[in-house]
Amino acid sequence: MMLAQPQYVHLLIGTYTHGGKSEGIYVYQFDVTSGEAKRISSISAENPSFLAFSADRKYMYAVNENGEGRGAVSAYAYDDQRGTLTFLNRQLTKGDHPCHVITDHGDNHVIVSNYSGGSVSVFPMGPAGSLGGLVQQVHHEGSGPNPQRQQAPHVHSAFFNPEGTQLFVQDLGTDKINIYDYRPEDAEHPLTAAAQPFIEGAPGGGPRHIVFSGDGRFIYLVQEMTAMVMVFQQQEGVWEPIQEIPMNEAGFKGADGAADIRLSPDGKFLYASNRGDANTIAIYRVDGDRGTLEKIANQSVLGRGPRNFALSPDGRFLLVANQQTDEVVIFKRDSDTGLLSDTGHRIDVGSPVCLVF
Repeated sequence: MMLAQPQYVHLLIGTYTHGGKSEGIYVYQFDVTSGEAKRISSISAENPSFLAFSADRKYMYAVNENGEGRGAVSAYAYDDQRGTLTFLNRQLTKGDHPCHVITDHGDNHVIVSNYSGGSVSVFPMGPAGSLGGLVQQVHHEGSGPNPQRQQAPHVHSAFFNPEGTQLFVQDLGTDKINIYDYRPEDAEHPLTAAAQPFIEGAPGGGPRHIVFSGDGRFIYLVQEMTAMVMVFQQQEGVWEPIQEIPMNEAGFKGADGAADIRLSPDGKFLYASNRGDANTIAIYRVDGDRGTLEKIANQSVLGRGPRNFALSPDGRFLLVANQQTDEVVIFKRDSDTGLLSDTGHRIDVGSPVCLVF
Protein backbone atom coordinates (compact mmCIF):
# COMPACT_ATOMS: atom_id res chain seq x y z
CA MET A 1 0.00 0.00 0.00
CA MET A 2 1.48 3.35 -1.09
CA LEU A 3 1.20 6.28 1.28
CA ALA A 4 -0.45 9.40 -0.09
CA GLN A 5 1.97 12.23 -0.75
CA PRO A 6 1.28 15.50 1.10
CA GLN A 7 -0.24 18.29 -0.94
CA TYR A 8 1.80 20.95 0.85
CA VAL A 9 5.48 21.21 1.75
CA HIS A 10 7.42 24.03 3.31
CA LEU A 11 9.82 26.17 1.29
CA LEU A 12 12.47 28.26 3.07
CA ILE A 13 14.06 31.24 1.35
CA GLY A 14 17.36 32.84 2.35
CA THR A 15 18.01 36.43 1.23
CA TYR A 16 20.46 39.31 1.19
CA THR A 17 19.28 41.99 3.59
CA HIS A 18 21.99 44.63 3.06
CA GLY A 19 19.98 46.27 0.27
CA GLY A 20 17.02 46.83 2.58
CA LYS A 21 14.57 44.82 0.45
CA SER A 22 14.18 41.87 2.81
CA GLU A 23 14.40 41.16 6.52
CA GLY A 24 15.87 37.66 6.69
CA ILE A 25 14.56 34.11 6.24
CA TYR A 26 11.07 33.40 4.91
CA VAL A 27 8.93 30.26 5.17
CA TYR A 28 6.26 29.49 2.56
CA GLN A 29 3.66 26.78 2.17
CA PHE A 30 4.10 25.30 -1.30
CA ASP A 31 1.29 23.43 -3.05
CA VAL A 32 2.91 20.53 -4.95
CA THR A 33 -0.19 20.09 -7.14
CA SER A 34 -0.64 23.68 -8.35
CA GLY A 35 2.78 25.25 -7.79
CA GLU A 36 1.33 28.09 -5.73
CA ALA A 37 3.03 29.37 -2.58
CA LYS A 38 1.69 31.14 0.50
CA ARG A 39 3.82 32.93 3.08
CA ILE A 40 3.65 31.46 6.58
CA SER A 41 6.33 33.16 8.63
CA SER A 42 9.64 34.99 8.63
CA ILE A 43 12.49 35.71 11.01
CA SER A 44 14.92 38.60 10.98
CA ALA A 45 18.54 37.78 10.16
CA GLU A 46 21.52 39.54 8.64
CA ASN A 47 22.31 38.35 5.09
CA PRO A 48 21.20 34.71 5.57
CA SER A 49 22.34 33.86 2.05
CA PHE A 50 22.53 30.07 2.31
CA LEU A 51 20.50 27.61 4.37
CA ALA A 52 20.80 23.94 5.34
CA PHE A 53 18.67 21.59 7.42
CA SER A 54 20.00 19.10 9.91
CA ALA A 55 19.59 15.48 8.80
CA ASP A 56 16.67 15.02 11.20
CA ARG A 57 15.14 18.31 9.95
CA LYS A 58 14.63 19.60 13.47
CA TYR A 59 17.16 22.41 13.03
CA MET A 60 18.22 24.82 10.34
CA TYR A 61 21.52 26.63 9.84
CA ALA A 62 22.13 29.85 7.94
CA VAL A 63 25.33 31.64 7.05
CA ASN A 64 25.43 35.38 7.72
CA GLU A 65 27.37 36.52 4.66
CA ASN A 66 29.19 39.48 6.17
CA GLY A 67 32.75 40.70 5.79
CA GLU A 68 35.20 42.58 8.01
CA GLY A 69 35.39 39.83 10.62
CA ARG A 70 31.59 39.63 11.01
CA GLY A 71 30.98 36.48 8.97
CA ALA A 72 28.88 34.06 11.03
CA VAL A 73 26.66 31.00 11.05
CA SER A 74 23.35 30.89 12.94
CA ALA A 75 21.35 27.97 14.34
CA TYR A 76 17.55 27.77 14.50
CA ALA A 77 15.02 25.29 15.83
CA TYR A 78 12.50 24.41 13.13
CA ASP A 79 8.85 23.66 13.85
CA ASP A 80 7.63 21.69 10.85
CA GLN A 81 4.00 21.75 11.97
CA ARG A 82 3.78 25.52 12.20
CA GLY A 83 6.50 26.40 9.69
CA THR A 84 8.40 28.64 12.11
CA LEU A 85 12.02 29.18 13.11
CA THR A 86 13.34 30.01 16.56
CA PHE A 87 16.84 31.47 16.91
CA LEU A 88 19.21 29.37 19.04
CA ASN A 89 22.70 30.84 18.77
CA ARG A 90 25.39 32.16 16.44
CA GLN A 91 29.12 31.60 15.96
CA LEU A 92 31.66 33.66 14.03
CA THR A 93 33.16 31.62 11.18
CA LYS A 94 36.57 33.35 11.45
CA GLY A 95 36.39 33.90 7.69
CA ASP A 96 34.83 36.72 5.67
CA HIS A 97 31.73 36.31 3.50
CA PRO A 98 30.61 32.78 4.39
CA CYS A 99 28.50 31.74 1.41
CA HIS A 100 27.58 28.06 1.92
CA VAL A 101 26.66 25.74 4.80
CA ILE A 102 26.09 21.99 5.03
CA THR A 103 25.45 19.43 7.77
CA ASP A 104 26.80 15.89 7.84
CA HIS A 105 24.63 12.78 7.55
CA GLY A 106 24.74 12.03 11.28
CA ASP A 107 24.15 15.56 12.63
CA ASN A 108 27.62 15.81 14.13
CA HIS A 109 28.99 18.93 12.45
CA VAL A 110 27.99 22.06 10.60
CA ILE A 111 30.49 23.02 7.89
CA VAL A 112 30.76 26.54 6.45
CA SER A 113 32.55 27.76 3.30
CA ASN A 114 34.16 31.20 3.65
CA TYR A 115 34.49 32.85 0.24
CA SER A 116 36.74 35.81 1.02
CA GLY A 117 38.49 33.91 3.81
CA GLY A 118 39.41 31.03 1.49
CA SER A 119 38.69 28.56 4.27
CA VAL A 120 36.36 25.88 5.62
CA SER A 121 35.06 26.19 9.21
CA VAL A 122 33.80 23.19 11.19
CA PHE A 123 31.43 23.51 14.17
CA PRO A 124 30.04 20.75 16.40
CA MET A 125 26.28 20.42 16.55
CA GLY A 126 24.91 20.32 20.09
CA PRO A 127 22.18 17.91 21.26
CA ALA A 128 19.60 20.70 21.11
CA GLY A 129 20.76 21.95 17.73
CA SER A 130 22.89 24.83 18.95
CA LEU A 131 26.37 25.44 17.53
CA GLY A 132 29.48 24.71 19.56
CA GLY A 133 32.68 26.68 19.15
CA LEU A 134 34.91 26.35 16.08
CA VAL A 135 36.81 23.03 16.24
CA GLN A 136 38.69 23.10 12.93
CA GLN A 137 39.45 25.55 10.17
CA VAL A 138 41.15 24.50 6.95
CA HIS A 139 42.80 27.28 4.94
CA HIS A 140 43.44 26.86 1.24
CA GLU A 141 46.45 28.24 -0.59
CA GLY A 142 47.15 29.18 -4.19
CA SER A 143 45.68 31.25 -7.01
CA GLY A 144 44.40 30.97 -10.56
CA PRO A 145 45.12 32.52 -13.95
CA ASN A 146 42.49 35.28 -13.69
CA PRO A 147 44.18 38.14 -11.76
CA GLN A 148 40.88 39.92 -11.03
CA ARG A 149 38.97 36.93 -9.64
CA GLN A 150 41.60 34.36 -8.69
CA GLN A 151 44.30 36.26 -6.84
CA ALA A 152 43.67 34.08 -3.77
CA PRO A 153 41.60 31.07 -2.69
CA HIS A 154 37.83 31.57 -2.66
CA VAL A 155 35.97 28.65 -1.11
CA HIS A 156 32.46 28.59 -2.57
CA SER A 157 30.82 25.38 -1.37
CA ALA A 158 31.31 21.99 0.28
CA PHE A 159 29.32 18.80 -0.38
CA PHE A 160 29.54 15.30 1.07
CA ASN A 161 29.76 12.25 -1.13
CA PRO A 162 26.65 10.01 -0.96
CA GLU A 163 28.26 7.83 1.72
CA GLY A 164 29.07 10.87 3.88
CA THR A 165 32.69 9.76 4.23
CA GLN A 166 34.35 12.51 2.18
CA LEU A 167 33.86 16.24 1.79
CA PHE A 168 34.37 17.90 -1.60
CA VAL A 169 35.21 21.62 -1.37
CA GLN A 170 34.96 23.87 -4.43
CA ASP A 171 37.56 26.65 -4.60
CA LEU A 172 36.85 29.29 -7.26
CA GLY A 173 40.19 30.99 -6.69
CA THR A 174 42.42 27.97 -7.32
CA ASP A 175 40.34 26.00 -9.87
CA LYS A 176 40.32 22.97 -7.58
CA ILE A 177 37.88 20.66 -5.86
CA ASN A 178 39.68 19.83 -2.62
CA ILE A 179 38.84 16.41 -1.13
CA TYR A 180 38.87 15.62 2.60
CA ASP A 181 38.26 12.39 4.44
CA TYR A 182 35.61 12.97 7.10
CA ARG A 183 35.84 11.29 10.51
CA PRO A 184 33.15 12.74 12.79
CA GLU A 185 34.50 10.84 15.80
CA ASP A 186 37.68 12.95 15.71
CA ALA A 187 36.73 15.86 17.94
CA GLU A 188 39.63 18.11 16.90
CA HIS A 189 40.37 17.23 13.25
CA PRO A 190 37.33 15.68 11.58
CA LEU A 191 38.71 16.74 8.17
CA THR A 192 42.00 15.37 6.79
CA ALA A 193 43.34 15.49 3.24
CA ALA A 194 42.21 12.48 1.18
CA ALA A 195 44.54 10.15 -0.71
CA GLN A 196 43.57 12.16 -3.80
CA PRO A 197 43.74 15.63 -2.20
CA PHE A 198 42.12 17.53 -5.06
CA ILE A 199 40.57 17.40 -8.52
CA GLU A 200 41.75 19.94 -11.09
CA GLY A 201 39.08 22.05 -12.77
CA ALA A 202 39.64 23.87 -16.05
CA PRO A 203 42.12 26.80 -15.74
CA GLY A 204 40.18 29.99 -15.13
CA GLY A 205 36.89 28.11 -14.80
CA GLY A 206 36.07 29.02 -11.20
CA PRO A 207 34.52 25.95 -9.50
CA ARG A 208 31.34 26.90 -7.65
CA HIS A 209 28.92 24.03 -6.90
CA ILE A 210 28.76 20.30 -7.59
CA VAL A 211 26.19 17.53 -7.55
CA PHE A 212 26.84 13.78 -7.33
CA SER A 213 24.99 11.22 -9.40
CA GLY A 214 22.72 9.09 -7.25
CA ASP A 215 25.11 6.14 -7.33
CA GLY A 216 28.12 8.36 -6.57
CA ARG A 217 29.98 7.38 -9.76
CA PHE A 218 29.95 10.84 -11.34
CA ILE A 219 30.44 14.44 -10.23
CA TYR A 220 28.94 17.38 -12.12
CA LEU A 221 30.67 20.74 -11.56
CA VAL A 222 29.38 24.18 -12.55
CA GLN A 223 32.17 26.69 -13.26
CA GLU A 224 31.15 30.26 -12.53
CA MET A 225 33.57 32.18 -14.71
CA THR A 226 33.35 30.21 -17.96
CA ALA A 227 29.78 28.87 -17.68
CA MET A 228 30.98 25.37 -18.46
CA VAL A 229 29.85 22.15 -16.78
CA MET A 230 32.53 19.53 -16.14
CA VAL A 231 31.85 15.84 -15.58
CA PHE A 232 34.19 13.65 -13.52
CA GLN A 233 34.27 9.88 -13.11
CA GLN A 234 36.16 7.87 -10.52
CA GLN A 235 38.44 5.44 -12.34
CA GLU A 236 40.62 3.04 -10.35
CA GLY A 237 40.09 5.17 -7.26
CA VAL A 238 41.03 8.47 -8.93
CA TRP A 239 38.61 11.16 -10.09
CA GLU A 240 39.24 12.13 -13.73
CA PRO A 241 37.45 14.57 -16.07
CA ILE A 242 35.48 12.93 -18.87
CA GLN A 243 33.55 15.87 -20.35
CA GLU A 244 33.28 19.66 -20.43
CA ILE A 245 30.16 21.11 -22.02
CA PRO A 246 28.97 24.73 -22.39
CA MET A 247 25.88 26.18 -20.73
CA ASN A 248 25.30 28.94 -23.27
CA GLU A 249 23.98 28.70 -26.79
CA ALA A 250 26.57 28.89 -29.57
CA GLY A 251 27.58 32.47 -30.32
CA PHE A 252 26.70 33.91 -26.90
CA LYS A 253 29.00 36.90 -26.24
CA GLY A 254 27.73 38.36 -22.96
CA ALA A 255 28.98 38.18 -19.38
CA ASP A 256 28.73 34.92 -17.47
CA GLY A 257 28.02 34.14 -13.83
CA ALA A 258 27.17 30.45 -13.60
CA ALA A 259 25.79 29.63 -10.17
CA ASP A 260 23.88 26.48 -9.25
CA ILE A 261 23.54 22.90 -10.48
CA ARG A 262 20.96 20.17 -9.75
CA LEU A 263 19.92 16.72 -10.93
CA SER A 264 16.27 15.75 -11.33
CA PRO A 265 15.10 13.23 -8.69
CA ASP A 266 15.22 10.40 -11.26
CA GLY A 267 18.74 11.40 -12.34
CA LYS A 268 17.75 11.68 -16.00
CA PHE A 269 18.19 15.45 -16.40
CA LEU A 270 20.66 18.02 -15.12
CA TYR A 271 20.02 21.75 -14.71
CA ALA A 272 22.48 24.64 -14.24
CA SER A 273 21.86 28.38 -13.81
CA ASN A 274 23.78 31.25 -15.38
CA ARG A 275 23.51 34.89 -14.31
CA GLY A 276 25.41 37.76 -16.00
CA ASP A 277 23.82 38.62 -19.33
CA ALA A 278 22.47 35.10 -19.92
CA ASN A 279 19.90 34.65 -17.13
CA THR A 280 19.08 31.12 -18.19
CA ILE A 281 18.77 27.55 -16.95
CA ALA A 282 20.77 25.14 -19.11
CA ILE A 283 19.05 21.75 -19.47
CA TYR A 284 20.91 18.51 -20.19
CA ARG A 285 19.94 14.90 -20.71
CA VAL A 286 22.10 12.51 -18.63
CA ASP A 287 23.47 9.25 -20.03
CA GLY A 288 22.88 6.99 -17.04
CA ASP A 289 25.59 4.50 -18.01
CA ARG A 290 28.39 6.80 -19.13
CA GLY A 291 27.47 9.82 -17.01
CA THR A 292 27.92 12.22 -19.92
CA LEU A 293 25.59 15.10 -20.80
CA GLU A 294 23.68 16.09 -23.92
CA LYS A 295 22.53 19.71 -24.09
CA ILE A 296 18.86 19.93 -25.00
CA ALA A 297 17.72 23.50 -24.20
CA ASN A 298 18.20 26.83 -22.47
CA GLN A 299 15.28 28.24 -20.51
CA SER A 300 15.03 31.95 -19.73
CA VAL A 301 14.58 32.47 -15.99
CA LEU A 302 12.19 35.37 -16.74
CA GLY A 303 14.20 37.63 -14.47
CA ARG A 304 17.79 38.48 -13.57
CA GLY A 305 20.38 36.92 -11.30
CA PRO A 306 19.39 33.23 -10.89
CA ARG A 307 21.81 32.62 -8.04
CA ASN A 308 20.05 29.51 -6.73
CA PHE A 309 17.23 27.23 -7.79
CA ALA A 310 15.50 24.17 -6.38
CA LEU A 311 13.40 21.25 -7.55
CA SER A 312 10.29 20.38 -5.57
CA PRO A 313 10.63 17.05 -3.75
CA ASP A 314 8.63 15.19 -6.40
CA GLY A 315 10.49 16.94 -9.25
CA ARG A 316 7.31 18.39 -10.77
CA PHE A 317 8.38 22.01 -10.30
CA LEU A 318 11.61 23.97 -10.60
CA LEU A 319 11.82 27.25 -8.68
CA VAL A 320 14.39 29.94 -9.53
CA ALA A 321 15.57 32.63 -7.08
CA ASN A 322 16.11 35.70 -9.26
CA GLN A 323 18.14 37.87 -6.91
CA GLN A 324 18.22 41.04 -9.00
CA THR A 325 14.52 41.13 -9.85
CA ASP A 326 13.29 40.28 -6.34
CA GLU A 327 11.14 37.26 -7.06
CA VAL A 328 11.07 33.49 -7.27
CA VAL A 329 9.79 32.23 -10.62
CA ILE A 330 7.98 28.87 -10.54
CA PHE A 331 8.28 26.55 -13.55
CA LYS A 332 6.48 23.27 -14.25
CA ARG A 333 8.88 20.49 -15.24
CA ASP A 334 8.09 17.81 -17.80
CA SER A 335 9.54 14.59 -16.39
CA ASP A 336 9.70 12.98 -19.84
CA THR A 337 11.44 15.76 -21.77
CA GLY A 338 13.10 17.66 -18.90
CA LEU A 339 11.79 20.93 -20.34
CA LEU A 340 10.35 23.78 -18.26
CA SER A 341 7.21 25.88 -18.70
CA ASP A 342 6.11 28.98 -16.83
CA THR A 343 3.27 28.39 -14.36
CA GLY A 344 2.64 32.10 -14.01
CA HIS A 345 3.15 31.79 -10.26
CA ARG A 346 5.63 34.05 -8.50
CA ILE A 347 6.92 34.63 -4.97
CA ASP A 348 7.65 38.29 -4.33
CA VAL A 349 10.62 38.56 -1.97
CA GLY A 350 13.57 40.95 -1.87
CA SER A 351 16.96 39.62 -3.02
CA PRO A 352 16.17 35.88 -2.85
CA VAL A 353 19.36 33.81 -2.76
CA CYS A 354 18.71 30.28 -1.47
CA LEU A 355 15.73 27.94 -1.79
CA VAL A 356 15.36 24.88 0.47
CA PHE A 357 12.39 22.51 0.67
